[in-house]
Amino acid sequence: MRHTVHFFAGCMTNDQDFRPALTRLLPDLRAFARFLSRDPAAADDLVQDTLLRALRNEAQWQAGTSLRAWTFSILRNAWFENRRRAAARQRALDKVPVEEGMPAGQEHRMEVMGLARALEHLPREQQEALVLVGALGFSGEDAARVAGVQVGTLKARVSRARKALAAQYGDEENQSDTE
Repeated sequence: MRHTVHFFAGCMTNDQDFRPALTRLLPDLRAFARFLSRDPAAADDLVQDTLLRALRNEAQWQAGTSLRAWTFSILRNAWFENRRRAAARQRALDKVPVEEGMPAGQEHRMEVMGLARALEHLPREQQEALVLVGALGFSGEDAARVAGVQVGTLKARVSRARKALAAQYGDEENQSDTE
């Protein structure tokens, strides 16, 4: 007997394909882990821990719900737990070192670095909301589940983050125009 999986907005309807579906989430899990940890090796460890927890708790996942949101919640909770256990570890959102004297032709790289610096000035909750929705493409509902907040709270965080970034970029443009 052959079983198929039907996906609808990230929801699986056949729990026999839990493990293959979990495998397909690896790139997105790793991207979110890299955002949280800012360290590729730590991100890999975090994803591995997440997978182990998901497999260990497979029976707790409810078929028909979003496996993506469920695993991202596990990843996020594991990250917070790791931070509490190891206060001496680097904070996940330490400043990204900025390279001085970029060679010509690196405008896009500098823009990305500028965005990373701008994100650093946002509150942690706003950074997370913006990355979940803007960079990783989560729906407001799924992003709210991952962050453990109400949908309205998450949308407000995204809105405030966007406004703060727009204001910051506007200020930088005005400063460069006057120089």
